[in-house]
Amino acid sequence: MIGKLKGLIDEIGEEELILDVGGVGYLVAASARTLRALPRVGEATTLHVETQVREDAIRLFGFLTASERDWFRLLQSVQGVGAKVALAILGALSGEALSSAIAHQDKAAMARAPGVGPKLAARLVLELKDKAPALSLADLGGAIADEGSDAKLPKPARDAVLALVGLGYGRAQAAAVVASAVASLGAEAQTAALIRAGLKALAQ
Repeated sequence: MIGKLKGLIDEIGEEELILDVGGVGYLVAASARTLRALPRVGEATTLHVETQVREDAIRLFGFLTASERDWFRLLQSVQGVGAKVALAILGALSGEALSSAIAHQDKAAMARAPGVGPKLAARLVLELKDKAPALSLADLGGAIADEGSDAKLPKPARDAVLALVGLGYGRAQAAAVVASAVASLGAEAQTAALIRAGLKALAQ
């Protein structure tokens, strides 16, 4: 399986690009957002790749970040979402916007993507509610200003607090549930587990 490609951009189309890797041109499908963000033809780039093997074809899907590739995989876990629809969603919504739409159960935001009607939008925000927290950290955690750093908490816990704040919860509330999760799971608990525990506590 191909997981990453590094080469020169040979051609950029409306739904795909050709990446020249050592003289071999790989045809790689990508979201509109990824295609817009690519360097110019002739310049180098690195793509995180999802390889899908079918009976009649092998298809490559390219992403500029591992997080976007993870979202691509996660979106397809929802019934009715194939590769084409997943790329359309990623073309319309950034990872941060997806995280926000899922956290706030914002069906209207999800329905902005081409090919996503009201029923599918509702299914997406509902089914991904418990699956997306770890990805939300990658999209939101680094972009949130640290307001005091919660120095008494270990770094994974501070990252979990930042992610919860990014999902719309108050900082004090987020810090309290994460601290409780650390006490329950142990000081070695990783960020994703702390986020899940925090969201569960906040939902009660």
